[in-house]
Amino acid sequence: MFSGCYTALVTPFRNNDVDYGGLEQLVEFQISGGVSGILAVGTTGESPTLTWEEHNKVIEAVAERCKGRCQSIAGTGSNSTQETMESTKHAVDAGVDAVLLVDPYYNGPSSLEIRREYVAPVAEGFPQIHIIPYVVPGRTGAQLLPEDLAMLHRQYPNVSTVKEATGDIENMKRTRECCGEGFSILSGDDDKTFAMMTDSSIRASGVISVASNIAPKAVHEMTACLNEGNRAAGEKLLDALKPLFGIVTVKTQEETPFGTVLCRARNPLPAKTLMAILGMPVGPCRKPLGKMTKKGIQVVLDVGRTVWKNNPEILEPIAEFFGVNIDARLYDESILSGLTYEQY
Repeated sequence: MFSGCYTALVTPFRNNDVDYGGLEQLVEFQISGGVSGILAVGTTGESPTLTWEEHNKVIEAVAERCKGRCQSIAGTGSNSTQETMESTKHAVDAGVDAVLLVDPYYNGPSSLEIRREYVAPVAEGFPQIHIIPYVVPGRTGAQLLPEDLAMLHRQYPNVSTVKEATGDIENMKRTRECCGEGFSILSGDDDKTFAMMTDSSIRASGVISVASNIAPKAVHEMTACLNEGNRAAGEKLLDALKPLFGIVTVKTQEETPFGTVLCRARNPLPAKTLMAILGMPVGPCRKPLGKMTKKGIQVVLDVGRTVWKNNPEILEPIAEFFGVNIDARLYDESILSGLTYEQY
């Protein structure tokens, strides 16, 4: 059973290359926070912009650091089953504990096709490893349905967990109904983890988290409290973490010469921006992800300041591990240089 906090790790860059030294530091920080495991090269790790060579090297580096200390999960999904099989073989050889298969994006197969032509071949080809489907229709335009997930679970013992990021409570309940006990549901959305873990019709056992890049100890403790049935303690941690959960995506209204437009900074841009402000070795996002607007970065900065003011224990592990002065960094405007566009 997969349970607890699994961090969807950001991929650090320097001069547009993967910063492997920074990657090792980030992995060590996560392990020091007590997380259950680390996901390499998921959406948060900017998998769409990594070459396959980089993709494989990041998986190797994370798996090596995690070995014997926490679980490692490799994002090996693709919109090509052949590529997924090749990537999964590499991940298995690298020694990961599980692979995450995002629903095939853009070409949009049906749930039947996702089951028969995508997940099933991987599950059958690699019975020695856990296969975790990742259902996120908002990113992929496709969706593995609970009924097909249950058929996979019945046929393949190594398909016993799902990353659920539909945002649809009824879909989550249907997943539990179809898949039964002995099947792990992991939240794919930080802001829904508490509800998913405390809803008796869903009974999620943890989260694959973005916010835990910043607060691994606190997110891990929240999931541990909820798994132990300590709702009050879990709710207290939820209240402290809520501001961070709110910046996975940042939406702002921006003025242009042609009127007002909605600008949406999507994961991992806001989280990575806050990590950079706090002094963590993450570097920029890789294009086409870019920078935040001035309004957007103010939202991120306000969240960091709010958490530091009200619940400094959430961010103190960063200060201790990376040797930075959180208060100074959150109020030093010069640190924002290069992190934002001068104008929309």
